[in-house]
Amino acid sequence: MPNHFLGVEGATVSFGQRDAQVRALRDVSQFFERGTLSLVMGPSGSGKTTLLSLLGCLLTPDEGTVFVDGVAINGLSEAERTALRQKKISFVFQAFRLFHSLSAIDNVALGFELRDPTLAGRMELARDLLVRFGLGEKINREPSELSPGEKQRVAIARALAGNPPILLADEPTAALDAEAGRKICQILRSQVDDDGRTVVVVTHDPRWQEFADCTINLCDGQVKQGEKIQ
Repeated sequence: MPNHFLGVEGATVSFGQRDAQVRALRDVSQFFERGTLSLVMGPSGSGKTTLLSLLGCLLTPDEGTVFVDGVAINGLSEAERTALRQKKISFVFQAFRLFHSLSAIDNVALGFELRDPTLAGRMELARDLLVRFGLGEKINREPSELSPGEKQRVAIARALAGNPPILLADEPTAALDAEAGRKICQILRSQVDDDGRTVVVVTHDPRWQEFADCTINLCDGQVKQGEKIQ
């Protein structure tokens, strides 16, 4: 029996109607083990981002079941899915999605506030995360004053506000040079090794291979192979 911590079972997703309909996922069953870093790879249009959206409770399948932290989310109300996503899941994107008018520390503190408006000490917690990621001297800089790699580290720190057990990343190194990209790989790997988080990375970037426990290859909306990386 598969580990139903995080994954999809028999998931089919289509977009569009009639002759214009595109089937993004076709009866996909794939589970991700707790405390691992998994890659989802494949050509453009293969269904990678659709799968990530299912795992992140941003999308519901036309058919099949989605499991998040052992809970089948199909039977939940929209409010319950939103609460589950807010508590259990965070996202990292290629485009960073930082608030340009806020400093690095304010961006991260906002992540804490959104998860728990009553939480005390948000600025101290945000500072600790930024220091951990090597940005202690840049906490008061706005995104326009940071390099792409530094912006992504701020975005990851914000995503980790509130200590979610699941981190989903969509092409997090696509816009970064070799050194900055490797740093992001190391940071997300540390989230597994040091904090026991479950990390799923959608990527075309071969640099991720040495940091991953498992690679899932999608093509035309189907899983072509899943192999353990030693």
